[in-house]
Amino acid sequence: MERFNTILELALYVICSGSFVYFAFKGMYAKCFQAVLIITVLLLLRGLVKWTKTKLPPALRFSILLFITIAMLLANLFNMYGVIPKLDKIEHLLSGVILVFVGLLVLGKIIRRLGMTEIAPRIAIWFALFFSIAMAGCWEIYEFTVDHLFGLVSQNGSLDDTMWDIICGTIGAVGAALYLAFKAKRSPQSLIAEEDL
Repeated sequence: MERFNTILELALYVICSGSFVYFAFKGMYAKCFQAVLIITVLLLLRGLVKWTKTKLPPALRFSILLFITIAMLLANLFNMYGVIPKLDKIEHLLSGVILVFVGLLVLGKIIRRLGMTEIAPRIAIWFALFFSIAMAGCWEIYEFTVDHLFGLVSQNGSLDDTMWDIICGTIGAVGAALYLAFKAKRSPQSLIAEEDL
């Protein structure tokens, strides 16, 4: 799985670099910016993981790379929003799920740093849920900022679009939190990986 993730990440660098050259040749500079933005996000993710000395579980790393592929590469760079109906809402549902597990990873780092050996599953689930919902809001702030600074239309200039994105992200997060609640009932210590404690 790790090898596949590395190949997928390299493929994203290659596709974005090729797209940058192609769109620059065509004079489509907004698309060039989007290609650079994807590469920047990949580099920031890699730098953040290295800086925090975090080992991403392979499934989580794959989910993040897949989300970047769908949301940034296919949807934005290659205009798949016009091809796949409600793609934006599907992305926000998926991001809500992914961010719950990122929240668990963050909580595991906090617990280890505080020298704790365990935490109540309910606290872990609530933390992960609220982390995910907060990140949905942060993403909308990012979209709003980028739209206004660079003249993009991520939010279609619509409050309705913004609110539905946050609602979809929250629904995905609640679904993941319910899954974790059922998992915790069966095995309370399984929510946070041992290497994170």
